[in-house]
Amino acid sequence: MIHQKAIYLSILVVMCQGLIAQNEEDYIEFNDRYNVVHGVYMGLTTHYGEIDNENSYMMGLKAAYVADKKLEMGLIAVVFYSEQDEFGLDANEFDVYGGYGGLHFEPILFRHSKFSLSFPLLIGGGTVGYGKDDFAGRDATYAGDDKNWPTFFIAEPGVNVLFNFSRYLQLEIGGRYRLSSKFDMLPGSPVDLNGYSFGIGVKVGVFNLGRNRYKNNL
Repeated sequence: MIHQKAIYLSILVVMCQGLIAQNEEDYIEFNDRYNVVHGVYMGLTTHYGEIDNENSYMMGLKAAYVADKKLEMGLIAVVFYSEQDEFGLDANEFDVYGGYGGLHFEPILFRHSKFSLSFPLLIGGGTVGYGKDDFAGRDATYAGDDKNWPTFFIAEPGVNVLFNFSRYLQLEIGGRYRLSSKFDMLPGSPVDLNGYSFGIGVKVGVFNLGRNRYKNNL
């Protein structure tokens, strides 16, 4: 009798376990809060600075991939204009125009805070020319010597404060320093683009494409 009761009890336990297992959803448990999250964005920047001690204005457009909110990698293009006024060749005034672009890298500190600190770096090249004001309201664009636009290599490190409004929007404020190789244009014209600039920018995209999960259905 005792053996029969033990057998019946064992059968009952097995049946109960089977019913419980049928009601439970199959899943695996894990926590990916420390996994790498990905992001992408488009950014627009505007800066004011000096080239050869004259007022200069820059506007940039960049596209970048963000790795775990720690590092940005992408491409950037910048156009610039500098009020050089007069090179001393005649009574007319000349201004400098040009553009440059290249690879964009930006390590980020304090990535989980509302305010982050980053160190952007541009490495690339560009070209430069000059425009002549003939006092008739017309600007004619000229190249440098031998009718070719001189080219140059440029590196532009900087520092930014990032305001993280949401996972879709960031505002940046900061400064940069341009280091370019020398180029030849008109006598008395700038021979490089070296100098500081300060400005603001906006980034629009998705800075965190991942999300934390604790269960994943099989």
